[in-house]
Amino acid sequence: MFDPIAFRSALGSFATGVTIVTARDASGAPVGLTANSFNSVSLDPPMVLWSLSLHSGSLPVFRDAQNWAVHVLAADQQAMSDRFATPAIDKFEGLSLGDGPEGAPLIEGCAARFGCRARFEYEGGDHAIFLGEVVDFDRREAEPLIYHGGQYGRIMRAPTGADLEREGLAEDTAAGLSLTDRGRDLLRALERVAKR
Repeated sequence: MFDPIAFRSALGSFATGVTIVTARDASGAPVGLTANSFNSVSLDPPMVLWSLSLHSGSLPVFRDAQNWAVHVLAADQQAMSDRFATPAIDKFEGLSLGDGPEGAPLIEGCAARFGCRARFEYEGGDHAIFLGEVVDFDRREAEPLIYHGGQYGRIMRAPTGADLEREGLAEDTAAGLSLTDRGRDLLRALERVAKR
């Protein structure tokens, strides 16, 4: 048998994005929660999936929902992630609340949003897996919020020559890209840190 703490830690080695999934309950009230168990499934038809603990108080709402939406959070939305991960509070308090075309509550400022028609639900161990057909989506140029090893993070893209030049770390010469004095100083400092 697996050690559950070690297993969870090993799973945390996989970096994920952070999402908020929203729907409306039978009375029309908005419901939402933070989830990082989101994945694409198919391009034709366009389908995505996410999963929710069978112990979640929101499970009945999502089981009955005809539509739901997955919001991929932007790097500046960590507080929103924390809010929707907190049980027993009004998660939508103070938010401008409209619905997307599919009928699920819309959260502003996200990196991407996928409005879905609920298609299938499967049980996988201690979670329900929800599969939806994407009927509407939106995307904006925004760095996504990342979750890794139990902590939030941000992506770090490999720098290009233009990035190094813009930061004053390199310059384009006839021989090609060459480090500036500032670039060489930074490289030496990084090498000292790496040797410790």
